[in-house]
Amino acid sequence: MRQKLKTQIDQLKAKGVTYADVRWYPREDQNFFVMHNGNLKALNASSESGAGVRVLYKGAWGFSASSDLADLDTLFDKALDNARIASERVTFPIRLAEKDAIQDSFSSPNKINPFDIPLEEKVDFLKRVDQAMNQPGVMQRVSFFRFDNRQQVYIDSEGSEIEKNIINVFTQIRVMGMDKDGGMQSRAYLPGRTGMTRGWESLEEADFMGNADRIVKELNQLLVAPDCPKDKMSVILMPDIMFLQVHETIGHPLELDRILGYELSFAGGSFVRLEDFGTLRYGSEKLTARANALEPNTPGSFGFDDDGVPAQDNVLIDKGILVGAITGRQMVEEANATARKIIFEGSSGANRASAFYRVPIERMTNINVDPGTDGSLEDIIANTERGIILDGDKSWSIGSNREQFHFANHIGWLVEDGKRTHVVKNPTYRGETVPFYNSLSAVGDESTWHVHYVDNCGKGQPSQIMELGHGVPICKFDDVTVGD
Repeated sequence: MRQKLKTQIDQLKAKGVTYADVRWYPREDQNFFVMHNGNLKALNASSESGAGVRVLYKGAWGFSASSDLADLDTLFDKALDNARIASERVTFPIRLAEKDAIQDSFSSPNKINPFDIPLEEKVDFLKRVDQAMNQPGVMQRVSFFRFDNRQQVYIDSEGSEIEKNIINVFTQIRVMGMDKDGGMQSRAYLPGRTGMTRGWESLEEADFMGNADRIVKELNQLLVAPDCPKDKMSVILMPDIMFLQVHETIGHPLELDRILGYELSFAGGSFVRLEDFGTLRYGSEKLTARANALEPNTPGSFGFDDDGVPAQDNVLIDKGILVGAITGRQMVEEANATARKIIFEGSSGANRASAFYRVPIERMTNINVDPGTDGSLEDIIANTERGIILDGDKSWSIGSNREQFHFANHIGWLVEDGKRTHVVKNPTYRGETVPFYNSLSAVGDESTWHVHYVDNCGKGQPSQIMELGHGVPICKFDDVTVGD
C-alpha cells in the first residue's frame, strides 16, 4: 500500500500540483467503558481505517478521503478536482512554510497495550474501582475508561514518510451526592501522567482506590458546607482547574488560525493581534507558558504533526510577554504576509487532524505553564492573607474572543491569615484574561506541577475532537471576583 500511495503522489506531481500529502490509517481502534452505580452502562468497541489526501494547486487546497482504498485513482483525482475548483475562487493564494523531508517513526511510550487485556479483566478493574467509591454520602458514582490505538502513515510530495503508533488511555471517576439544601454536589478524579508510560500499566499507577477515598471525603464535606462568599480575594488554582484556565485563555487564543479569523463562525476568535507578538504583556513576570509537544507521555506528544513537521517545545509567553503561537505551515506564511514582516520563522509543528477524513488544523499540543519558585501549596497558603483554594471544573463560560471568562468549581477552601479554614460549596470566579494573568503573584514549584489529560477539545467545521495535555503548577492570582 505504501508504494501505491507514493505512486499516486508522483502522478499528482506530474499533473502540476504544488504539494500533496496522504495520511493513511491502516487501523484505529477505540474501547469505551462506563460503569454507573455498579452497572456496566456502556461497553463500546469501534474500528476504522482509510486515507485522506490533500492537494495544493494554484494556491488552493483540495481534499478527499475514503475508507475504501480499492480505487486509489478516484480518491487522489477527487482531491485534485476539488483543488482545481477552489483555485478559481481563491483570494489569498496558500503558501507553505519550508520544512525538511523526514523518514522516521514515532511510538507513544507504553508497556502493555490495553487492547491486549481480556475484556473480563477490564470489567473486573472497573468493578473494583466502583466499589471503592460505594461509601456513605454517595448517591451516584461513575467510572469512565477509554482506550485508543492508532496507526498512521504520512507520505508527502516533498519526500517525507512517517509512521506513528499512538496509544492513549483516558480515565475518570466521579461521585455525586445531595447537599443539605437539595443541590447536587460532585467530586472527580482524572488521572493525568502518573508515570512515564501510558499503556494499561498506567491504571495500576493511578491509585484509584486512594483517590476514591479522597473524593468521597471531600464530597461529604461539600454536602454540609456553606456557599462560597461573594467577594474579591486571592484565588489559588489547583491543577485540576488551572489546566482549564490555561486551555481556554492561553491555548485557544494563541491558535494562529483563530488569530487570523478562521474559527469565528464556530469556535470563536482571539483577542490577540499580529502586532501583539513581542510587545503584549500577557501576564506578570511569573508567567512562562509553552506548547511543548516533546513532553514525555501525554496525548499532546505525537512525534510529528500532520504536515510532517517534527514536534517542538515552543515558548508562547516568556516571563509575561507574548512571543509565540500555536502554528502550522500554512498559517505562518499568511500571518507574515499579512503583517508585512517576519513574525514566525516557521511552523511550530501543531497542525493535526482528528481522523483520516478530517483536514489538519492548528491544535493545541501540551500547553504548559512552567513551575515557579514559590514553593508548595502550603507555602503559598502561608503567604496568603485572604483567599480561596479552588479545585475541579464544574462549568465554564468564555468570551467569543477569549477576552474574558467565568468558571464554576467543584470545591473551595477558604484561606484566612495564612491558614486553610473550611470548605465552601458552589465556588466560582471570573475575570478578564490579560488583567487576570497580570495579577499572577505566586507559581508553585515542580512538586505542585501536574500533567492533566484532555480528551474532548472541540474545534473546526466539521467538528474535530482532539486529545492533548496541560502541565500546570498551582498558581495564585490576586484581587479576583469570586462567588458571582
